[in-house]
Amino acid sequence: MKKSIWLMSLAFSLLICLSGCTALPQDQNSPNAILEEVPEVSDEPYVTLNDNVPEFSEQDFTTESFESYSELDELGRCGVAFANLGTDLMPTEQRESISSVKPSGWQSVKYATVDGQYLYNRCHLIGYQLSSENANEKNLITGTRYMNVEGMLPFENMVADYIKETNNHVLYRITPVFEGDNLVASGVQMEAESVEDHGEGIAFNVYVYNQQPGIEIDYATGQSSEISAPAEDEEVQSYILNTNTHKFHLPDCSSVSNIKTQNKSNYTGTRQELIDQGYEPCGSCQP
Repeated sequence: MKKSIWLMSLAFSLLICLSGCTALPQDQNSPNAILEEVPEVSDEPYVTLNDNVPEFSEQDFTTESFESYSELDELGRCGVAFANLGTDLMPTEQRESISSVKPSGWQSVKYATVDGQYLYNRCHLIGYQLSSENANEKNLITGTRYMNVEGMLPFENMVADYIKETNNHVLYRITPVFEGDNLVASGVQMEAESVEDHGEGIAFNVYVYNQQPGIEIDYATGQSSEISAPAEDEEVQSYILNTNTHKFHLPDCSSVSNIKTQNKSNYTGTRQELIDQGYEPCGSCQP
């Protein structure tokens, strides 16, 4: 009897525990959550998130400087970089070489249309001017020149200038966003908020696209290709054909009068269409 009561109590306890179990809330800074908030493409280097309000918790705020970098994952990809930036973390000497680091998806490729020619930079999550970090593999991702210079750098400069002018601290978090098993990040989320003045000096929450105008990127591997400019619509106009010689002429060409009637034909269309049909342009009128 006692055993039966004990078993019933155990079953009841398990039922209560199981009924109270709920799935953990999805991390608001997870890649899926971030990507759901932003347009897939944009003509601008970045878009704002959460009405440009950073999402730090009260426990994050401190007047003591710190840096924290995530371990690389199984694919060698960087994770979140988090810091409370102050003047004590800023560099006092020239940056060292970072060429020894090969971030996930790294490709050394040049395009004439890219500023500086190299498509990819070794992009600091937390910029050198803010952290003094050199060849830290946990702080470098494969990023386009456009993302680095047009997207991230203006915000880094803003934060650096503020810290130098006020000697205050800035909470700073960079989240690289990798979709699935892609080796190259689709972009990065940048959040910052000044500490001592409660965000009056610095406060932003943006998503910077890892894109390069005119270049198509395979984010799974880092491979890339130049996007061909769309062909302009060729003008449709009238031509005179010599079906015997397979030459085509402008209607006012002097050679038209020499074409025999049975070999003369009117044609309306594009120049390329005639060339595709085996006709050659007249050397005199050069249609």
